Formats: sequence, structure tokens, C-alpha cells
Amino acid sequence: MIVSIIGESKASQKNSDLAEKLGSLLAQSGFTIVTGGLGGIMEAVSRGAKQFGGTTIGILPGLDPTQANEWVDIPICTGLGDARNLMVVRAGFAVVAIGGAYGTLSEIGHALSDKKPVISLNSWKLFREEVEDTSMISVKTPDEAVTMVLSMKSDKLSTG
Repeated sequence: MIVSIIGESKASQKNSDLAEKLGSLLAQSGFTIVTGGLGGIMEAVSRGAKQFGGTTIGILPGLDPTQANEWVDIPICTGLGDARNLMVVRAGFAVVAIGGAYGTLSEIGHALSDKKPVISLNSWKLFREEVEDTSMISVKTPDEAVTMVLSMKSDKLSTG
């Protein structure tokens, strides 16, 4: 099964470390990773996945497959710029957001609109009328994120 990982293209060291650990844990659990294929969180999670033999997909904004970070196995060129964010989100059965700028926020919006489960790891919190929106599942560690993804996989398999 494929999990979408979204996050900032210029990542802090903390978020890069979280992403790399998440990638390794997801790969060890048999998941394929899909990202936007560039740097920052996208690169760190892909690097982590490759350390454990995982498969990585990068959905790129441009038409040049060499834009992909070195850890992407399958670069998909779209020529869509930031519009490719929707494809990244829709490719996975669940989405994990790590850190993030406004592009990540747009991807979260797409995922929630599509009723995809979104796990937030040191990422955005949403508020409506000064009350926290609980649409996203907040976790504190990559291990907690993987536990959530595994439970979502079990739910998806049992409901078809």
C-alpha cells in the first residue's frame, strides 16, 4: 500500500530527522512512499525508506526526471507545478504531514476534502472559530505515526 508523505521543501534538522525515521519505519512495515520528489521532507523520508529497501515514488512538478532527489525510485513528471500536490495526496491511502509551509497546508486541505486520513507530525494545527479542528490526527513520534498508518491499513482492508 502507498502512503503519501508531505512536508516542507526546506526542512529543519528536527523535521528531517523525523522524516528519515518515518521513512525507515514505513519501509520496514512494507509500505511504498509517495512524495513530491524534491528536497527537504521529501528527500529525508525517501532516504529513510531506501535504507530499508523501501520503494519510493516522486511526483514531480516539472518535466525533468533528474529533478527528483537521489532516493526516488520512480519519478513521475507532471509539468503541473504546484498543482501536482493533489496527485501526491490522492496517490496514498493515508497522508502524513511533517512540518510544512503553505504548500503542505494546501495538501492537507486537499486530503481532508477528499476524506483521506491525515496524520500530523510536528505539522499544522487547524482551528475553526477558535476551536481546534480535530480532522487531523496529531502524533508526537514517527513510531506513533506508523502505528496509526498500520491501524488505518487494517481498517481499510477490513472494509474493502
